[in-house]
Amino acid sequence: MAEIEDFLTLDIRTGRIIEVQDFPEARKPAYKLKIDFGELLGLKKSCAQLTQNYTSYQLMGKMVLCIVNFPPRQIAKEISEVLVLGVPDNRGNCVLLQPDRIVPTGARVY
Repeated sequence: MAEIEDFLTLDIRTGRIIEVQDFPEARKPAYKLKIDFGELLGLKKSCAQLTQNYTSYQLMGKMVLCIVNFPPRQIAKEISEVLVLGVPDNRGNCVLLQPDRIVPTGARVY
């Protein structure tokens, strides 16, 4: 069973998607994202399989929750620096987790 200390090792932050690009080199349909985490963390890159539920236009400006303290991971020719969090819909496609109100970029989940 997980303990609170296990949860506290994850640094989950709010970020705002500021750039979305198609990612044809990925094995599964995906986007390359640039996410703004505010002054403390700045801009980070991520690759996410969101094409089934979101267009690039719908993602622009969207607030998301991301784990920012995992090591960078290479996906095809890109480096993904943060993990964007989501849950599967009834077809297994990602639905983003996001705050239901306006919050500052870079805010830590607790």
